[in-house]
Amino acid sequence: MKIVSVDAIQLKRLDVSAQTPVLCRINTDEGIYGYGEAGVSIFDYSVGAYQLIKLMAKMIIGMDPLDTDAVYHKLAGNFWAQGNGGVIMAAISAIDTALWDIKGKYFGVPCCKLLGGVHRTKLRTYASQLQFGWKSETFMASPGDIGFLQEACHAAVEDGYNSVKIDLISKRLDGKPTSSEEMHIHFQPSTMRELEKKLDACRQALGSDVDIILENHNGTTAMTAIEFARMAEPYGIMFLEEPASPLSPMDYQRIAAHTNIPLATGERTYTRRGFLPLFQTGCLSVAQPDLGNCGGYTEGRKICDMAEAFSISVQTHTCNTPISVAAALQFEAAIPNFIIHEHHTVNTLKEVTDLCIYNYQPVDGYFEIPDRPGIGNELSEKALAEAVVIESVKGA
Repeated sequence: MKIVSVDAIQLKRLDVSAQTPVLCRINTDEGIYGYGEAGVSIFDYSVGAYQLIKLMAKMIIGMDPLDTDAVYHKLAGNFWAQGNGGVIMAAISAIDTALWDIKGKYFGVPCCKLLGGVHRTKLRTYASQLQFGWKSETFMASPGDIGFLQEACHAAVEDGYNSVKIDLISKRLDGKPTSSEEMHIHFQPSTMRELEKKLDACRQALGSDVDIILENHNGTTAMTAIEFARMAEPYGIMFLEEPASPLSPMDYQRIAAHTNIPLATGERTYTRRGFLPLFQTGCLSVAQPDLGNCGGYTEGRKICDMAEAFSISVQTHTCNTPISVAAALQFEAAIPNFIIHEHHTVNTLKEVTDLCIYNYQPVDGYFEIPDRPGIGNELSEKALAEAVVIESVKGA
């Protein structure tokens, strides 16, 4: 079997989530094809990955798609990819995932079987990014006030979730963005009181049996993350995500030394070489690689195996289309150090779920692992018909 063409696909922009999904579809001489997604679609960075997919396609035409490791190393070993850039790695990740999709279809099994086998058939799942609401079309225009946050918490609990994630720092109660200077240098007492008021309201709405994950989106540095964590500790936080830049492992050491809340990061960290300095600090409890930019299944599995050697749990970052959701479900079923699955609020919205032929949703806070071959999903006819551009790269 050989790769005969690669289709670079740029879907229409999703205004509900400010994303432009970019995917690749790899086609073989045996009629089997596979899908993969570039996981940098937030704020449209994926447009760069679209161009790179076309360039990289020329490097793999004629290769055997089952040789996933050989293809990955050919792409990851090229000149600029060795610098670990996010957009470059997103293009490589899309190609790699598509090859694993082909491999699963070729052998007639879901990808989890090829990644080492099934450790679990159900995945505990959290409702992600409640500051935007839950199942709410107001994603990019949410008010962020107390009533809105509590309504989102109630909605998630009613759906059966026993864990949620919220970013409390990015927006003030009046709906205005929090000052970047405050987030980087020092939270004023009035800001800290407001943050605690929001967290307390969420805890009251959720009750004592629901885990809360706090998300700082790299908005804080060591100083302000410590201030925030000290305030949040009494509320029983499951972990604190992206309290500082992943490029600053020493910041993570400082934060960990001043809080008992476990720390997590990874959505903007690429390949095992990017994760290694964070693992070596001994302060990370949860690694969050995004299969759409960390290097796909091939590199993602190596990251997770390395994390296990450091006693670190894994939750893949998942915020793109249902293609990425399906890929993550297969992957997380097959790793021993899985902790919880992220279900982003955008993946509850019809504009997003209509992009694929299958709409996988959790029941009572748990995902069942699909048993379809490959990653178990593909783009719908509607999504393909409405795509901005689809360009096929073929051999000479």
